Amino acid sequence: MVGINSAGLTQSDATVLAETRSGNVLLLGNSTVGTAGIRDLTRQVRQVSEATDRVRIVIAADQEGGLVQRLRGRGFDPIPSAVRQAQLSDRELKAEARIWGRQLKRAGITANLAPVADVVPPAMTGVNEPIGQLRRGYGSDPALVAEKVIAFVSGMQAAGVSTTVKHFPGLGRVRENTDFRSDVIDRITRRGDPALVGFRSGVRAGADMIMVSSATYTKIDSRRRATFSPTVLRVMIRQDLHFTGVIISDDLAATAMQDLSPEDRVIRFLTAGGDLAILGDPAIAQAAADGVVAKARQDDGFAKLVAASALRVVELKRRHGLADC
Repeated sequence: MVGINSAGLTQSDATVLAETRSGNVLLLGNSTVGTAGIRDLTRQVRQVSEATDRVRIVIAADQEGGLVQRLRGRGFDPIPSAVRQAQLSDRELKAEARIWGRQLKRAGITANLAPVADVVPPAMTGVNEPIGQLRRGYGSDPALVAEKVIAFVSGMQAAGVSTTVKHFPGLGRVRENTDFRSDVIDRITRRGDPALVGFRSGVRAGADMIMVSSATYTKIDSRRRATFSPTVLRVMIRQDLHFTGVIISDDLAATAMQDLSPEDRVIRFLTAGGDLAILGDPAIAQAAADGVVAKARQDDGFAKLVAASALRVVELKRRHGLADC
């Protein structure tokens, strides 16, 4: 999933999408052009990216609400922060999410990288940079978070937009933000943690994707970031949550990953059990794609992993009318 600027498709970005044959695109940056302007952009993206009508691309956005509502303007309602969403009844939030989803769908957006299922303890709200300080979480009560995750997922799904619960296994207990730091560590969260109930509920509600955090969880896998941990991806997500959908990374172009080459980032993620790698910087997409292809040609086992991941992504597309096969 290659990130491009929502302000418009540049020639260099168009070249990257065409040459890497990326099957998924993420609109980054804030836009105020409204649904009509974004619909023009998504049409351009499809023209350069889709070689066949049988398997079309997923175009995604971060449309959580509050400070993280990337698409605004005429046709996009202002979405309140998760803190304010949590004050709505489950029925009200589902109805609102369905409206927000329909607006995305009209603009050509088929996937929302939301909702946030992270639980931020009360004592961490003011110091938790990625979630608490930005008012991105539904609260400190895991049961309440789970209820709101279900409502948001259900509303988006009713609008025909795929959803992503994030950031597994939670960024609520860290201080630093993995967008800007490479050494973010959680020393509390463990396998089977009660704070994971929001992710479990999201899966049961039909979420298509689970996004994995780029932090390290010492009580789960002290040697690897969650993104590269088979314990997190294969055991906790596949076995414990019984999740058969798409495991998506957080942005592999973020600061947390810049100690590794682009190809190493994606290869490690796929090897650990991931399916769909976000690359928010188009400039590194070609190197990453070439590295995956080269590795698959040399390693039959890795090639089988890639094929299995591709199948899960195509199955997601089939469910949402983007694949005919």
